[in-house]
Amino acid sequence: MDTNILLENGTNELEVLEFTLAGNHYGINVAKIREILTYQAVTPIPNAHPSVEGIFMPRDTMITVINLRNCLGFPDTDKDGLFIITNFNKLNIAFHVDEVCGIHRLSWTEIIKPDSTINVEERGVSTGVVKLEDRLIVILDFEKIVTDISPETGLQVSDLEELGERDRNGSPIVIAEDSPLLSKLITDCLRKSGYTKLNVNSNGQEAWDKLVQFKQEGTLDEKVHMVITDIEMPVMDGHRLTKLIKDDEDMRHIPVVIFSSLVNEEMRRKGEMLGADAQLTKPEIGSLVGAIDELLDKRKELLAQRG
Repeated sequence: MDTNILLENGTNELEVLEFTLAGNHYGINVAKIREILTYQAVTPIPNAHPSVEGIFMPRDTMITVINLRNCLGFPDTDKDGLFIITNFNKLNIAFHVDEVCGIHRLSWTEIIKPDSTINVEERGVSTGVVKLEDRLIVILDFEKIVTDISPETGLQVSDLEELGERDRNGSPIVIAEDSPLLSKLITDCLRKSGYTKLNVNSNGQEAWDKLVQFKQEGTLDEKVHMVITDIEMPVMDGHRLTKLIKDDEDMRHIPVVIFSSLVNEEMRRKGEMLGADAQLTKPEIGSLVGAIDELLDKRKELLAQRG
């Protein structure tokens, strides 16, 4: 699925596909979608998770089908519905939905982050809510839905064991990640890797405000040696944050690492055009630590040459 939004850089906009389940309206970032197919018969898998309908193989690619009605606790329906075929975290997955309503172009500033009363950290599957005309559209956390079904598709924490014992590193790192669960996992992993000076923010705007504050205080180079950012975040996304940093004469030397489930071929090109220094997909936590090590080593070398 080709959309114009993929060709633009740092606009802080996204396109959301609206679909329905049991009469309720939900959304998914178009950047995750490969295509939409009419319902096809699937092959059940013995002893699979209750939300996994089975597998099918369009054009020689095996795809797992997840029943979103089951995931969200709705009763089954006798209607065929549609398959939304997605690609994120290097996985091809079909989500079985009732109907597709259309695509809406939005600003991340329009996405309201659910508070803790409706989005408990361990169980919530919503990343945001947007009001369109007379209805609310709930943006679902598809990464969490998949990880809840198959935990091994989440962050590969075991990769850190291969790094062995590591010395403590005093380089301060600013992190922008809206998911409380992922934010905790990432920070825990970085601390185990020796990175303990972490400034954690729940969206790109919070991180940008911190950077501007440090710049105004004259403490930017002391308090920020690197920025790690997700892409999908309410208020300000990671691409907009990257653009603002790399367009600022006093900040562009700060390495920016994009760590997101959306790092596919198109988004990688977009990140490169914005000036991102490294881009990794969410499961690769071991590779993230390696990229941090390399970029901070380069930073030290540059500072030594200047000094």
